[in-house]
Amino acid sequence: HVLFRGGCFRKSPPQGVIQSLLHRPMGPGMLGISKDLIRNNLLHNPVGLVTTFGLSGSINFFSTSRSNQEENKSDGAKGKTPEEDEEEKKRREQQDQMYRERLRTLFIIALVMSLLNSINTSGGNISWNDFVNEMLAKGEVSRVQVVPESDIVEIYLHPGAVIFGRPRLALTYRMQVANIDKFEEKLRAAEEELNIDAKDRIPVSYKRTGFFGNAVYALGMAAIGVAILWYIFRLAGMGGREGGFSAFNQLKMAKFTIVDGKSGKGVSFKDVAGMHEAKMEIKEFVDYLKNPERYLQLGAKVPKGSLLLGPPGCGKTLLAKAVATEAQVPFLAMAGSEFVEVIGGLGAARVRSLFKEARSRAPCIVYIDEIDAVGKKRSTNASGFSNTEEEQTLNQLLVEMDGMGTTDHVIVLASTNRADILDNALMRPGRLDRHIFIDLPTLQERKEIYEQHLKILKLTQPADFYSLRLAELTPGFSGADIANICNEAALHAAREGHKSIDTFNFEYAVERIIAGSVKKSKILSKEEQRVVAFHESGHALVGWLLEHTDAVLKVSIAPRTNAALGFAQILPRNQFLFTKEQLFERMCMALGGRAAEAITFNKVTTGAQDDLRKVTRVAYSMVKQYGMCDSVGQVSFPDAEQQSGAGRRPFSQGLQQQMDHEAKMLIARAYRHEKLLLDNRDKLISLTEALI
Repeated sequence: HVLFRGGCFRKSPPQGVIQSLLHRPMGPGMLGISKDLIRNNLLHNPVGLVTTFGLSGSINFFSTSRSNQEENKSDGAKGKTPEEDEEEKKRREQQDQMYRERLRTLFIIALVMSLLNSINTSGGNISWNDFVNEMLAKGEVSRVQVVPESDIVEIYLHPGAVIFGRPRLALTYRMQVANIDKFEEKLRAAEEELNIDAKDRIPVSYKRTGFFGNAVYALGMAAIGVAILWYIFRLAGMGGREGGFSAFNQLKMAKFTIVDGKSGKGVSFKDVAGMHEAKMEIKEFVDYLKNPERYLQLGAKVPKGSLLLGPPGCGKTLLAKAVATEAQVPFLAMAGSEFVEVIGGLGAARVRSLFKEARSRAPCIVYIDEIDAVGKKRSTNASGFSNTEEEQTLNQLLVEMDGMGTTDHVIVLASTNRADILDNALMRPGRLDRHIFIDLPTLQERKEIYEQHLKILKLTQPADFYSLRLAELTPGFSGADIANICNEAALHAAREGHKSIDTFNFEYAVERIIAGSVKKSKILSKEEQRVVAFHESGHALVGWLLEHTDAVLKVSIAPRTNAALGFAQILPRNQFLFTKEQLFERMCMALGGRAAEAITFNKVTTGAQDDLRKVTRVAYSMVKQYGMCDSVGQVSFPDAEQQSGAGRRPFSQGLQQQMDHEAKMLIARAYRHEKLLLDNRDKLISLTEALI
């Protein structure tokens, strides 16, 4: 039996109750179960018997409320040693296991009591008609026992009785009777109708169940039920301060990743190529955590947080991994999207859980990847009211980073490639003090990144033989693009059966990333091949003849998987400022393909759509943004994509018409450079024939 005293659980010797249950007479349905087996398992190993009945592990989703209380008590403890954390974790696991074992034992006792109570009714319930037609008429009934208190008649059959055409193992059935007092009269009347002799009539006995026995059984089952519910709520955490089921408590817990820098595994700063300025700034955080005295004696404080900005694939997360390895302090990493949930308030609860864990491990670094998922600007609609889940999560994040209860020694690192949509309160000093911009790598940085990735490849020549050439071939490529090129080159060499990777494989990889792989299944007609050849030759020839255009590296008319029928690969220079003449000549080069089609076939095709789109964008940029049109003036307006509000524009209809006219005139002037192709028509034809 179970005793509740002072909120604790005590177990008294259960042998007396269980012995009385085990020695209760069993019906025929339990004859195949050995008493010794049940007694041994239930008295000596109650948990092991749970597996037999399929109850093992049914409560594994809960955690004890006592552990929640101990977690709350330990909030103030700063910087526990790993040994203390391990001991506390083991103690909680032991408590959880103890509660689960007791709950399983209660389930077993309830199950055994139910089985013993209903063992004599294993045959099920039958109706009056089935009793008369299938049992009484066929002479299968041995005796009948009436239980007046329950309006139930228990029917006992002869051994080997055949019911509903089949022999039955169950020899006991139940029948519900409406008027139990007149059951015997009704039975005798049925026997008269069936012409059963008086000597063969069924004996009827009456069974009086004592009130004490029923009350004890009912109270026992009720007590077991209450105990089971109490333990379920106990395990579910209803007794804790925070309340709620542990399934919801577990949803509120921040699912962060702990990076152990002391293991010596992972990415270090020497594995991060390029990003010299960003590494220098981020190393200050690591140096402060390792040697805080040098800063504290000067009165310096480490920045509360740092935001890593930059285009995708430039190494923001890689740099954070290096910090996790080098800092030698706990590093808690979590994605911004993991704070956002459909359930209201869950994101804010996870923010609290994350920083609570960080403060208990201080000094500590918290890293939030893609923080734009949770740090977007709060809405400023006309009503001025908004209470979305994202804003609640952001408000909680702001309070945790710099609020009334904020403590030192918790540094926040965050990364995003969409800094323009972040809330100003998140970006201010005191929260994310330092903004570290990680731009696309320069020529020298690309060379270093190539050398870093080429170290693990089997090359025909040394790595520095390829690195500079590849860095020149890939301006504007990010670190992720460079890693992809090296991997594509290795895959191509393996596919072709080469023993090592050579220049041809790298050129193939660069071409595949830029234009796509060759689509051999797309076969063009002879006429279309000539059109594509003249088109690409026009690009190449105009680009070669003009002064301010980039050098043409390769021309191809092989169809590509990105739907291109041909391409001209140019080698752009590392250039950041462009003059009006340089932009104009780039427009001329882009229109060279359409002009070559026109002067050769006296007609144009749809193949120049992408060229026209680029030319239009450059022309409007020169007029609207760069102030390179005298009639419009030195003004700059944002792109249509950047304008706020649908249909709004910061200029008049008349100025819009004037800008449209100037853009058209620029494009028309660029197209008139077809005279350059007419003067060099022999070169155009020679280049086309070489392509075909």
